[in-house]
Amino acid sequence: MSDNQNLLAEQRRALILEEVRRRGGARVNELTRKLSVSDMTVRRDLDALAQQGALEKVHGGAVPVAEASTHEPGFEAKSSLELSAKEDIARAAATMAQPGSAIALSGGTTTFALARHLLDVPNLTVVTNSVRVADVFHAAQRSGGQGSGGRPGAATVVLTGGVRTPSDSLVGSVADAAIRSLHFDALFLGVHGISAEAGLSTPNLAEAETNRHFVGSARRVIVVADHTKWGTVGLSSFASLDQVDTLVTDGGLPPEARAEMQERLPELVVAGEQGPGADEAEETDEL
Repeated sequence: MSDNQNLLAEQRRALILEEVRRRGGARVNELTRKLSVSDMTVRRDLDALAQQGALEKVHGGAVPVAEASTHEPGFEAKSSLELSAKEDIARAAATMAQPGSAIALSGGTTTFALARHLLDVPNLTVVTNSVRVADVFHAAQRSGGQGSGGRPGAATVVLTGGVRTPSDSLVGSVADAAIRSLHFDALFLGVHGISAEAGLSTPNLAEAETNRHFVGSARRVIVVADHTKWGTVGLSSFASLDQVDTLVTDGGLPPEARAEMQERLPELVVAGEQGPGADEAEETDEL
């Protein structure tokens, strides 16, 4: 029962955050009507979101956090946001990893979700600069079988060295040198922000440089980003949209952004959408 309650709370908080961001703010009484819950429940949710740094409480409600382009939220602050969207994206992106291939996973909460779905893809070689992502594979290897042999078909994981960021990624000259010397069949890349003008960006200068090397070493670049990343611009851009082969996102992506991405990218995958959605997208392209 407690698991269900926690899931409902996470979904409710995601809706609150989306409403605050979409409208530029929301009052407690508006949120109680929209969600059909008590004032006390909404206030508790706002307290939790404020503690995560996701929004700012004001008298009678909440407003979006006025983030500077250099602000970098920690892994824990981001990990409870857009959970269902990240799971949908991770599930869709996992089908793009070919058994026996060499892939790279950057840091981030969406690539962390993706790592769990990649456990069933046999004989992968995974290079990552994410401590969290590496832990997913290492834990699976330890629990997958008896003896020193590990789980048959388990991924071989290479964790780059480097300096740890607030998002638990390893960056800097050591990470950059390791990545430059390798070649990947596919890169699964989490981003802080994505926009038509700035491309892919991050608030961390060292992480931007490490991500540039990831992009340069990959035959195929697959960006995994939920709809809230659209329009966000960090301090440093590290890739243009022309360098992206596939964007995997969720159905919350605004129509104008979807049209932009369909025009600019070779492939746009909207996770969770069935055949009719794909048909509509094709009709849009034809128009």
